[in-house]
Amino acid sequence: MTSTTRHALVIRGGWDGHAPVAATGLFIPFLEKSGFEVRVEESLDVLTEAAAMADTDLVVQCWTMGTITQEQFAGLSGAVRAGTGLAGWHGGIADAFRNTSDYLHLVGGQFATHPSRPAAECTPGAQENNYLRHRVNIRPERADHPIVAGLADFDLETEQYWVLTDDYNDVLATTTHPAREDQPWHRAVTCPAVWTREWGRGRVFVATPGHQPAVLEHPTVRTIIERGLLWASR
Repeated sequence: MTSTTRHALVIRGGWDGHAPVAATGLFIPFLEKSGFEVRVEESLDVLTEAAAMADTDLVVQCWTMGTITQEQFAGLSGAVRAGTGLAGWHGGIADAFRNTSDYLHLVGGQFATHPSRPAAECTPGAQENNYLRHRVNIRPERADHPIVAGLADFDLETEQYWVLTDDYNDVLATTTHPAREDQPWHRAVTCPAVWTREWGRGRVFVATPGHQPAVLEHPTVRTIIERGLLWASR
C-alpha cells in the first residue's frame, strides 16, 4: 500500500537574530496537523542525502545568511527541480547564502535593505530603529490565488524589506517604500512582499514579513505562510 503521508524537512539555523528555532516552532504543529511527517535539521548536510531529499515533499527553510556548499545546493536545487517544494519567510529564505548566485536565482529575490526610521526618531543602537509602519497590499489581479484569497491589505510595524527580484516571480502582494528627504532615492519604490516561483517540477514560496515570532503571529501573516507551505508542497 502506498503511503499518503507527506514529508516536510525543516532546516533552521544561520543568524540567531531571526529566532530560527522559535519561528519554525510556530509552524511545525500546523504541518503535523496537515498530515506531514516533520523532520527538523540544524545542519545543511541533510541536503546531500539523496534518498531523504527524494522523499521530501516540502523544505521549510529558516536560515539567515550563512554559506551553502556546492554539494548542499545541488541537493536542494535537484530536489526542487524534481518536485520538492521550497518555502520560507523573511531573511530565512530571502537573505540566505548571499554568495551563491544560483541559490538567488532559484528563490527569485534577494534582501537588499530594510530602511530605518528618520534619524531624529532613532535611538542609537536600538533594533527598533528599523521597525517602520508600512502596508502590505494584496495585488487585486492575484486576489483569487489560494495563498491570498479572501485576505485584505494589512499594516505591520516591523522591518520592511527592500528586495531585488525579477519578473519571473508571480507576485501576490507588495509593499511600497516611500521617498523621504533623508534617503538617497527620489521616488517611491514598490517591492514584492509575497511571491511564488515555479522551478522545474517544484514550487517556491516566499513571504518577506517575519522578522520575529510576533510578526509571524500576526493573523494575516500567519495565514499567508500556512497557505504558502501547503501550496508549495509536492
